Amino acid sequence: MVATTRAAALDIPRTHPVRARAVNAAEVHAMLAALGGLAPADWPRATACEGWTVRDLTAHVVGQYEELARPWLLVGRTLRGRRRHPQLMPLAAHNQCQVDARRSVPPHVLVGLLTRFGPQGVRAVERMPVAVRRRMRLSPLFPESKELPEDSMDYLARVLLTRDTWMHRVDVCDATGHELVLREHDREVVGQVLLDLALRWTGPPTFLDLSGPAGGRWMLGRGTPAVAVEADAVTMMRHLSGRPPRGTLECQGDPDAQAVVMAARVVF
Repeated sequence: MVATTRAAALDIPRTHPVRARAVNAAEVHAMLAALGGLAPADWPRATACEGWTVRDLTAHVVGQYEELARPWLLVGRTLRGRRRHPQLMPLAAHNQCQVDARRSVPPHVLVGLLTRFGPQGVRAVERMPVAVRRRMRLSPLFPESKELPEDSMDYLARVLLTRDTWMHRVDVCDATGHELVLREHDREVVGQVLLDLALRWTGPPTFLDLSGPAGGRWMLGRGTPAVAVEADAVTMMRHLSGRPPRGTLECQGDPDAQAVVMAARVVF
């Protein structure tokens, strides 16, 4: 199988802390712009996040940045989530408590809170030394975080929080039919997803031809590709997150190898 010029996804550099702050701030701005364009009828629409409306999803995003600025809330909501939602995994229960905490808050107030806590959260990360963030483990609060490429507060602040906000912006646009506006920082978010995919990749050599402003050509594994995937970059991100398909994802090559690729997932 012949492919055009590509780079190894495993060689994508982890986002530098200085760059991470800029990407995080850009994504907060992009999320606020997306929410600012919603009509009243958009807020109760169902999203790809089971049981969550656009309003609920926004409350969750607010809670994420609020907890960076006020870390004691993270611990409190985690403990509360285990009591109130024992049927859920600890992280999902914690996230639900973020939504529960602002169940009656109107949408325009949520947007105002994100305007406030988004920058505060980004600044709070800046003030914490990188060495301290790297020593702080997530697994004592969320055992499922052991499945992440890095079990540290540094990874959460530098990579995962921005990725989570980014995908929820995609969710908002999918739910409401509004255009997903892609900017320069979106490519960085997609690159970090592909790096995490590559770090744990044990499947066949795979060529990814991802189109769109956030796309590029990448290899998973080493050697001659057994599979080639063609998709818009955002379509591929939806697939890797386990969300319902939107757009076309074309996969060519050995059927067994294709099945491995189609089963691939990355934590968002």
